[in-house]
Amino acid sequence: MSEFFPPLDFNDTFGMPWATPKDFIWNAQIVSMGILVSLSCGLIGTFIVARKLALMGDAISHGILPGLAIAFIATQSKALLPMFIGACGAGLLCSFCIEWLHKKTPLKMDAALGLTFTSFFAFGVLLITQLGNNAHIDAECLLYGEIGFTPLAESIYWGSLEIGSRPLLSIGLVTLIIILLITIFYKQLLVTSFDQTLSVSLGLPVKAIHYGLMLFLAVTIVASFESVGVILVIAMLIFPSTTASFFFTRMPAILLCSFPLSILYSFGGFFLARWLDCSIAASMVVVAMACFGIAWLIGTEDGIIKKYFFERKLSKKTAIKEGTKKASSFPEAQS
Repeated sequence: MSEFFPPLDFNDTFGMPWATPKDFIWNAQIVSMGILVSLSCGLIGTFIVARKLALMGDAISHGILPGLAIAFIATQSKALLPMFIGACGAGLLCSFCIEWLHKKTPLKMDAALGLTFTSFFAFGVLLITQLGNNAHIDAECLLYGEIGFTPLAESIYWGSLEIGSRPLLSIGLVTLIIILLITIFYKQLLVTSFDQTLSVSLGLPVKAIHYGLMLFLAVTIVASFESVGVILVIAMLIFPSTTASFFFTRMPAILLCSFPLSILYSFGGFFLARWLDCSIAASMVVVAMACFGIAWLIGTEDGIIKKYFFERKLSKKTAIKEGTKKASSFPEAQS
């Protein structure tokens, strides 16, 4: 156990990463990447979870592989734009196939999800194996990512001025667009997420909104997977909204909780990884899991402690009520 939990050196864990300007810039990029990935995934994931499509992120994250493979085979390049277009196209097609199978066949949603994303993923692996021998797509990078390599990514320049690393700028731009679109289309997203009948009666373009949400889910996954991997993106799609739901029931409050939770996940995961000398992205998810557990325990909305005391109070009231009934009927039985 002592090997798993090494002695905690506060200065090395919390102070050294920021000791010099070079260290500060390096580690600030890693933490910023974690915050932006968690935030973008958390905002999109709130509406995905509300629609009871939590595993849609899993499906699309695996379904983008054939799009990446086809884009590389067609262009013989791993340039950002063709890979981005290929991944988003495959993600949308995967979402369309899931919906089609669910509505046109007897398959339920979970079966349609499992069937579609495994087929897409297998097709992508086949394409890479047979036609993309020079793709050099690392399966571990695709699945797990390595957020610690963010500062080593290629930089984007404005003339001769270095703006920053490409993955960091990409996810930053995606996050800003997501915040803007949620602000503009909040009412439409809210209504279509909770009441399909009302959405149709109000004349809202339900299908267009759904596929628009799926598109930006795919965009978020594509912008994130290079650094944190598709598996860990799925966790960030689900944890923020489900954690916040133990304290709030209204959508604006749950959405706003994505901001502080993203900061907590990123900094907490970074320091935990430095202490244990392990994967930063995995540590972020462990911190998210711990936050979920705490929220589940002390949450004001269906938290374990609150439910325990509520049920205890209710049982006492029931016992008193039954005792009162017996006491009031006893004299009548004697007479």
